Amino acid sequence: MTGLAWWFQPTWLYEWLKVLHLVAVISWMVGMFYLPRLFVYHADAAPGGEPAATFVIMEKRLIKVIMNPAMMVSWVVGLWLAWNGFGFSGVWLWIKIAAVMGLTAFHVFLSRSARRFSRGENTMTARQWRMANEIPTVLMILAIIMVIIKPFG
Repeated sequence: MTGLAWWFQPTWLYEWLKVLHLVAVISWMVGMFYLPRLFVYHADAAPGGEPAATFVIMEKRLIKVIMNPAMMVSWVVGLWLAWNGFGFSGVWLWIKIAAVMGLTAFHVFLSRSARRFSRGENTMTARQWRMANEIPTVLMILAIIMVIIKPFG
């Protein structure tokens, strides 16, 4: 059924895919904001203790259950919307895609950091994690400005 809708592209498909894209982006961003906050607390926890072990479980589940699927849906549906709706044209769209590439790079950094935490090899302080938490905020604001304002036509 999904394949037929994708192939024939009924008029309702584009709007519903925008909804799916927004839900996926919101879910992804929730994880991008929450995971560094978990790292703040994890960095202050005693290595090998019960709180540290609990943070490892929470971090892994957040990445695997929410962040990874939400990022993949955001990319797949977002690229389809960019192609179908705009033909990949417009400087604003390419700046938005660059911001999303930055978010993806930060996502990879967070995933690798979670693996380091699970091995007890974190190298950043709680303060550094608080500052790192601002990176997705800045990139998200840039992407939203590009989509809503389209300052470069």
